[in-house]
Amino acid sequence: MDQIIQNKVRIRLKTYEHELLAVSCNNIINTINRTEAKIIGPISMPTKRKIYCVLRSPHVDKDSREHFEIRIYTKIIDVYRPSSTTIDALMKLNIPSGVDVEVKI
Repeated sequence: MDQIIQNKVRIRLKTYEHELLAVSCNNIINTINRTEAKIIGPISMPTKRKIYCVLRSPHVDKDSREHFEIRIYTKIIDVYRPSSTTIDALMKLNIPSGVDVEVKI
């Protein structure tokens, strides 16, 4: 009972900048490949767009509006049969700020 057998670890990365997402994915994949665990991914998920409509003037010219857009980029990496060294290496990994990392075991 001391050892817990882990079948899969899912890593979900979210960010507003696609360059940071690519750098983070490469760092994670290189770390996992050094520990010889089986990896599937990175799998790109559809980009979510949030569009905000703002009035240019608060009192007059209701027809004059500006649109702003925020894009959220997401990728998923699945790690099968990870060892304890794989998980330790992932916990010590430096990931740039601005990248949201969600790990599910």
